[in-house]
Amino acid sequence: MTQSQSDLQNVLSDEERRAGFRLLFDGRTTAGWRGYNKPDIHPQWRATGGELRLHPDPQPTYGHDIISVEAFSNFELLIDWVLYERGNSGIMYHVQETEKFPFMTGPEIQLLDDDRHPDAQNGADRRAGACYGLYPPLADARSPVGQWNRVRLLVDGNQVEHHLNGVLVCKYELGSANWNARVAASKFNEWPDFAQKRHGHIVLQDHLDPVAFRNIKIRTW
Repeated sequence: MTQSQSDLQNVLSDEERRAGFRLLFDGRTTAGWRGYNKPDIHPQWRATGGELRLHPDPQPTYGHDIISVEAFSNFELLIDWVLYERGNSGIMYHVQETEKFPFMTGPEIQLLDDDRHPDAQNGADRRAGACYGLYPPLADARSPVGQWNRVRLLVDGNQVEHHLNGVLVCKYELGSANWNARVAASKFNEWPDFAQKRHGHIVLQDHLDPVAFRNIKIRTW
């Protein structure tokens, strides 16, 4: 008997173990995650079929973002994600729980259906793989909508890289002159604590659209 697809997910390879990776999602429970500024995870997020999946409310409202219980400084994060038609979500890092929403303190990797979601028409820095609102992706490396994608997020001091499906799509330096100029010209200039900390939580965003994640793995140094 062959293993089911879900049995093949959310496990570490020998190579990943040797590199120091560990799982942030066990594939069966929501352990390790909770609601932003909440002690428990929002019920809209469920571990089903080897996926950490968001089921938006029938009358959805913002505010069901979830965060890693642990906070991280320097790390390499691997995470698979899937969106559906007109979908929108994001992955944030170095998030503090000091503002109403996590995007007010943590930079975001944009996850988007570039072809159908209207946010893609608001600038290249809103497209999948971008550092949302600041740096556009260097390439379109998306899988077709409804198919899985893999993000590799590398944060080493002030140096950050976004990889999407094996392609380097964004690279920037936190706190650099270029970074500061872009922040000053963006909506993030409204929040003085945005991207000021080099230690914080990872956030999976509720943007009112169904989204699922799996194979969430991290190594730190």
